[in-house]
Amino acid sequence: MVNLDSLESKPNFMRKISLFAFTVVLGVFLLSFGSSKATKDRPEERLGWKLGAQAYTFRLFSFAEALDKLDSCNLGYVEAFPGQTIGAGSTEKMGYQLSPEGRRLVKKLLKEKGVTLHAFGVVGAKDAEEWEKVFAFAKDMGIKVLTVEPSDAHLDIVSGLCDKYQIKAALHNHPEPSKYWNPGVVLKSLEGRSKRMGAAADVGHWMRSGLDPVACLKQLEGHIVHLHFKDLNEFGNKNAHDVHWGTGKLPLQAVIDELKRQKFKGMLSAEYEYNWKNSKEDVRLSAINFRKLIK
Repeated sequence: MVNLDSLESKPNFMRKISLFAFTVVLGVFLLSFGSSKATKDRPEERLGWKLGAQAYTFRLFSFAEALDKLDSCNLGYVEAFPGQTIGAGSTEKMGYQLSPEGRRLVKKLLKEKGVTLHAFGVVGAKDAEEWEKVFAFAKDMGIKVLTVEPSDAHLDIVSGLCDKYQIKAALHNHPEPSKYWNPGVVLKSLEGRSKRMGAAADVGHWMRSGLDPVACLKQLEGHIVHLHFKDLNEFGNKNAHDVHWGTGKLPLQAVIDELKRQKFKGMLSAEYEYNWKNSKEDVRLSAINFRKLIK
């Protein structure tokens, strides 16, 4: 360690060099300490996984309130959804229609909570002009992934905008009979299109459709850019409801192992669609269970 008292006896330029060295060493130490703490609290980050929540989990609340709940669950990423009231004094809704003032407020709220707005969806559009507005909004807000369910006629539009704005679009699988419920349909839709297009794998909805989530992940290998994460009390039942991760029918450890094998990098959005008014604790305990298995 640098002895600061001894610097007075050194020439001016030597004192500057010594102080610079001390500052660098101190900075490296603090950075290392912060990084190790983050890795300990969020072990998924070592794998390149961004554990967060789909704000729809807290759809009965404002976006500002949803951020408070995410923060209390030790989640650093959020997937916003269209139509949620911003809150914090604003009655505007989340989406490309947000005014410049509304966008600044959202960015301010995110910065205050230390939460990253990584994804947005599930979003659609009626035509090419509206899709352009969605992508321009995502670019302005720093969003990396749009979760989408476009019609066949819009797939090429979305593909072109992915490359124009350098934003990923992930095809999301609502349960059967929705368009993308089966991984085979997703793969067919991705053929010949932008490399920035991929799958938003919803493991819970696969279970509702009677599909093995691990087998579906294997089928989509190389194309998964985003996940909606949930565990359910029943398999093959469209009316199954969410339970704490690791306590339901999802083969959680097998899913984690498969994502590791594929070297998946990206966000896992907790989407807890049950106990709507008081789900924060459910999400917090689910994240704890998930992180225990990773460790």
